[in-house]
Amino acid sequence: MKKTAVCFVLIITVFTTSCNTSRTTATFSGNDASVALEAFHETFFDKTRGIYHAKSDKSGIAAIWTQAIYWDMAMNAYKRTKSAKHKQMVDDIYAGNKSHYASFDWDNGKVWFIYDDIMWWIISLARGYEVFGNQEYLDYAESGFERVWVGSPVVKDPGSYDPVRGGMYWQWIQKDPPNRPANDGKMACINYPTVIAAMTLYNATGKTEYLDKATEIYTWAQANLFNRETGEVADSRHGNNPTWRAHLYNQGTCIGAAMMMYKKTRKQQYLDDAALATDYVKNAMSTDRLLPFENGIEQGIYGAIFAQYIIRLIEDGNKPEYTEWMRANINAGWSNRDTNRNITYKDVSIPCPTDIVEVYDASTCPALMQVIKPGK
Repeated sequence: MKKTAVCFVLIITVFTTSCNTSRTTATFSGNDASVALEAFHETFFDKTRGIYHAKSDKSGIAAIWTQAIYWDMAMNAYKRTKSAKHKQMVDDIYAGNKSHYASFDWDNGKVWFIYDDIMWWIISLARGYEVFGNQEYLDYAESGFERVWVGSPVVKDPGSYDPVRGGMYWQWIQKDPPNRPANDGKMACINYPTVIAAMTLYNATGKTEYLDKATEIYTWAQANLFNRETGEVADSRHGNNPTWRAHLYNQGTCIGAAMMMYKKTRKQQYLDDAALATDYVKNAMSTDRLLPFENGIEQGIYGAIFAQYIIRLIEDGNKPEYTEWMRANINAGWSNRDTNRNITYKDVSIPCPTDIVEVYDASTCPALMQVIKPGK
């Protein structure tokens, strides 16, 4: 973890000392979780267009796939509080994104052009159906999954699924005829989310085709993208060559995929896979128990995605031992928030910048706070 000579964290003593200021790392509360989510929304959300800006000065538009993650955060807040305020937030985000992104016309090659962009939305739409029973959410989720799996006759795209060698391709080929390179990438960010989407749709519809597809892709992913000795998830596989570069969101979706398979089948291997992937994050990727972060484009969102799936291991896998680790991250980030705006930063070990902050970089702490219960 990057540190400076004058700004550092002493986790053991639970005091944050930075640039001649000091704060006690207090335990967050349920009210703090609402404050954090609402402050995030107020800072970044465009109330007129109904979508999130890229930066806190309300400039730019956040990436299309990350908008789905922010919708997840709002849905999690509603599940936690059942408040009308959070339900309105859910409705506003959905309406704005539907309008901005071509009413989820999956064949629109100007709006949708990467498979995982669609798959993140499929997950959130299917999850929205589970929470609210809105048939429109499910209809869009099912049509989106079909479009990713088999392709599009409209744009002549061949689809993400490889029926010969297995797994899911990342790149949408917008050519006629579509010629896919033999070594085209099969990224973790499409394969594990496909499992999650398929299992969420299976739970929503009972259609065994979704369970079959989830099982097939999970099996392929674990054979080609997962190190069963360490728990590391490869970023991608090109031909026969995996790229062993771990990212927090890929670790998270691997955990989520494994837990959804475990919850359905109760097979121990799935639970073991989820725990191994989690332990890799905790022991190999984290520093002083603080989650890793990256500085690339849109990569600040990774912690918010991890939040969505670590809770499945904690609750569905009966692994409460990971809860205090997550609380430590929340407490550090919340103690280092910008108290004027109540927004947090991806590097929870330092004070949140008081100038312009990207929406991705502010998402981890409020996302975690919606799913992790406060300590007593």
